[in-house]
Amino acid sequence: MQKLNFPQFEYRFKSTENKVSIFDVIRKKFIVLQPEEWVRQHCVHYLINEKKYPKSLINVEKELNINGLKKRYDIVIFNSNGSILLIVECKSYDITINQDTFDQIARYNLALNAEFLMVTNGINHYYCQMDTEAERYQFLRDIPNYKKV
Repeated sequence: MQKLNFPQFEYRFKSTENKVSIFDVIRKKFIVLQPEEWVRQHCVHYLINEKKYPKSLINVEKELNINGLKKRYDIVIFNSNGSILLIVECKSYDITINQDTFDQIARYNLALNAEFLMVTNGINHYYCQMDTEAERYQFLRDIPNYKKV
């Protein structure tokens, strides 16, 4: 797999039926290793190990309903009160992040109402804070660490 622009972490692989899987510490199971999953797992470990978000507040690959369509978000981090702090959209490392990617996460945020958004392909990371009054997002250099939220 491609080297990503995230810190290294201890990962576990398993191979069955000619498929390689990686262990997901949030879902607590092995997931077939695809390029997007490689990015997602790096991002999860970054959020836990570098940004210090507790595993108990992180949700991975859950379904949501947007205008009658079933979609799946990649990563969501909750506040301790149950509201959503951060939505992360992960793309494969060979996908260019463009306006369509930001439109996608903005649509998800209409349903989820997060304060922060992150878009990554493992190489490039973009961070935004929502301005709900003006209905737009402001780009940031980084997302806050857990303790600072």
